[in-house]
Amino acid sequence: MPRNQFQRMFFAFITVIITVHAYVFYSLYVVNGTTLMTLNGTHSVLGAIRNQGGVYMFGQFLPIWSVVLVEFCLAYLLEVMMGSPCSFKLASKVFDPRRNHPMIFESAIICATVGLMCPAMSFLAALLYYPYYEGFHVITLFANWLKLVCLNFPFAFFTQLFFIQPLVRTIFKWVFRKDIARREKEAHEKEAQGEKLKPVDETEAIADIIKRVNEIEAELKAERQK
Repeated sequence: MPRNQFQRMFFAFITVIITVHAYVFYSLYVVNGTTLMTLNGTHSVLGAIRNQGGVYMFGQFLPIWSVVLVEFCLAYLLEVMMGSPCSFKLASKVFDPRRNHPMIFESAIICATVGLMCPAMSFLAALLYYPYYEGFHVITLFANWLKLVCLNFPFAFFTQLFFIQPLVRTIFKWVFRKDIARREKEAHEKEAQGEKLKPVDETEAIADIIKRVNEIEAELKAERQK
């Protein structure tokens, strides 16, 4: 859908904003909500976060907004530098955007993006949320990374495929509706011009080409004889 660099950056920006907020909610409420409430003796996740002084990150407790900001910056850099370009290349190796239905190709891009971004972001999350107060060990980091991949991948796949990407494309089409309408109009005009310029009888056109080739060959033969 995006045609230039600005549109690609904007598309990635919307995607990451929605995705990061969804992941923070998923991590705090769905995955760790019960644990947080039990440890802090509260009946709400927000109350538990307030009691413990924030969300654990970098070996200390930080406000939720700072956690969202850090994850947004990291996810946006990964999406722009790796996710978007690499996912398009991977999808293009399996499907041809000129021949396959756009929905099939877009779904392939989404699947490739999830396959790249989920392990990468899970590894960064394993570093960000590692329990440094217990010391550091590579095996523990690797185990935490695999655990996060197993937890995040199903959520990432289904939300991106059925919720986030359809919503992002709807927002993108609304923001750039004039540019999209202009491109569609130009495409229709080119298609109409192509139909008008198309010869009525293709056999006559082929015959004219063969006749012209024979004339050129005769002229070249005459030149050689001189």
